[in-house]
Amino acid sequence: MARAENKTRQTAQSPQEFVASVEHPVRRADAERLLEIFQTTTNLAPRMWGPSLIGYGRYAYKYESGREGEFFMTGFSPRKANLVIYVMPGYLDLEEKLARLGKHKIGKSCLYINKLADIDEAVLAEIIDFGLQYMRGKYETWEE
Repeated sequence: MARAENKTRQTAQSPQEFVASVEHPVRRADAERLLEIFQTTTNLAPRMWGPSLIGYGRYAYKYESGREGEFFMTGFSPRKANLVIYVMPGYLDLEEKLARLGKHKIGKSCLYINKLADIDEAVLAEIIDFGLQYMRGKYETWEE
C-alpha cells in the first residue's frame, strides 16, 4: 500500500514565530520554555507540523492494515486549554516518572499540562528522552 498523505504534515512555518503569536502570556512563556527543553533534550531542530504542532525528528510507521506514513517523534502544542506534550509510544511504561512529574492528565500519546509551574521540568525531560529513545529503537527515523 502506498504512503497515505497525512492531514498533518511538516510545514515551512517558523516554530519561534508561531510561539510568539500565542495570545495568552503564560501559555506563550511556557511554549518558549518548552522550545528550550525540547532542544536541550532532543538535540533536534523544531519543525511545525500543521498549523499548531511543534515536532522534533520524523519517523516512518506502517499499521497492520498496510497504511504507511510519517510523523514527528516527539513534540508539543500550546493549546488554549493546556499544553499538550506528544510522546509517541504513550505512557504505559512511565508510571514512576509520571508519579514524580506533578499535576497532569494523560491520553494515549498526549500529556496535558495546565502550566509548566505545575510540573518538574527535569522529569518532563526524562519522559521526552524516554519517548525519543523508544522511537529510535522501534522505527526508521530521520533527525534533521
